[in-house]
Amino acid sequence: MSDDQHITAPLRLFNSLTRTIEPFAPIEDGHARIYSCGPTVYNYAHLGNLRAYVFTDTLRRTLLWKGLSVTHIINITDVGHLTSDADAGDDKMEAAARASAKSIWDIAAHYTQAFKQNIADLNILSPSEWTVATDYVPQMIEFAQKIAPTHCYELESGLYFDSSTVPDYGALAGGRDDAAHARIDPVAGKRNASDFAIWRKSPPGEQRQMEWDSPWGKGAPGWHLECSVMSQARLGHPFDIHTGGIDHREIHHPNEIAQNQAYCGCTDAEPGFTGARWWMHNNFLVDRSGKMSKSKGGFTTLFSLIDAGVHPLAYRLLCLGAHYRSELEFSAEGVAAALTRLKRLVMGVEGLKARAEGVTWQSPRLDYLRANLHPKLVPLLEQFDAAIADDLMTPRALPLLEEAIAIKKIPVDEKLCLIAAFDAALGLNLMTLSRADLRLQPKHAAITPDAIEVELERRAAARADKDFALSDEIRDALVAQGVDVMDGDPLRWDWHLTLTQGS
Repeated sequence: MSDDQHITAPLRLFNSLTRTIEPFAPIEDGHARIYSCGPTVYNYAHLGNLRAYVFTDTLRRTLLWKGLSVTHIINITDVGHLTSDADAGDDKMEAAARASAKSIWDIAAHYTQAFKQNIADLNILSPSEWTVATDYVPQMIEFAQKIAPTHCYELESGLYFDSSTVPDYGALAGGRDDAAHARIDPVAGKRNASDFAIWRKSPPGEQRQMEWDSPWGKGAPGWHLECSVMSQARLGHPFDIHTGGIDHREIHHPNEIAQNQAYCGCTDAEPGFTGARWWMHNNFLVDRSGKMSKSKGGFTTLFSLIDAGVHPLAYRLLCLGAHYRSELEFSAEGVAAALTRLKRLVMGVEGLKARAEGVTWQSPRLDYLRANLHPKLVPLLEQFDAAIADDLMTPRALPLLEEAIAIKKIPVDEKLCLIAAFDAALGLNLMTLSRADLRLQPKHAAITPDAIEVELERRAAARADKDFALSDEIRDALVAQGVDVMDGDPLRWDWHLTLTQGS
């Protein structure tokens, strides 16, 4: 490929505001700014929650693939999010503290660390900055004070935003019917069903663990206010892309937009202003009983998959196998198939690396690929670029990675450079993973890896002595303990995967 050739597929992304796929160009040349709604740290994230961060990480990696620098903010919600996403009920953090008889601060710290571990296990790039809601309460009060005279009114329970004071309220949701409005807290005295809390006063005689003084009384900020304030503080308004799950498209994000419009005074002069140019949402992860939800109980976490012996990157691969805007069914069979596919990818790359000892292939620049790639690999590079540039079409990109691994009669160093570039966009960590890394010990295993090795040595000695009865006895005993014995394979053994739906 000559120096003047380049990857030309324009990046096109689906914008929830317009319900269309549009060419993407950042506001600031060469630099994209992303804000992602983060977790409410009152419990472990379930796999449906984590799909949102695999999606956003794929978006970020695609922007990097296209040569952009990226500033990415993820917030930690440790106050203000109520037990219903529809702005109703009690604060999730306060409720969790009461249920566990623990400090709300300790709960937040524990589940924040657990979430960050999930992010690391899924090979998701750390954000440029984590913003924590309780660190921004003074800014939230200032924000509310600015918009209150024109856009808010006070009730006994708190300060509420009048949704009729901004243009096209709810446009992001694609229209809101009475049933949707009815999901929002039916507080007596609200002017409109869709109005929402900016500040919630602490009930008389009740002291909460998290509460602050404000012009409207002691209390805590509303969930929606947090993201408007933190995104503006760290990225400015407007910024490029705001991401979240599709459930945020119906209430949380329309309320953010309303606040943003009110704060900037753009309601008349610039009615199309929303705070972000693109609003992007991933679809649900569903099991056979419906959408995954922490409120249902019995949810499946990444930790539970790891306890079952499933490498977390198998879940990432499962997510990449479906387009982010499509519903993705979660099943034991699907996870097992993803793990098998991941093992094949790792085995393929390991085989190439074994033939390329001493060759450096990590993080090749695309300009290097363009100038040096073998002619037979050029179509794969172009097709891969076209796939991820087409609204992150990872289901089309993955087979091209597999084809790059399998293609014959190509210098191994060139293949590895291309594979490393593909993997940088997909985030499967193929250049460092080994088959042994994928062999996670199930929590329920009754035998240790060291004990397995001892038994396999006994079996090898029995086979050498032609004592096949003893060899079979040792093999059968290992199988009974959940170990697959693999004769002729350098790895020698693996854990037998047993998954239970909803574990």
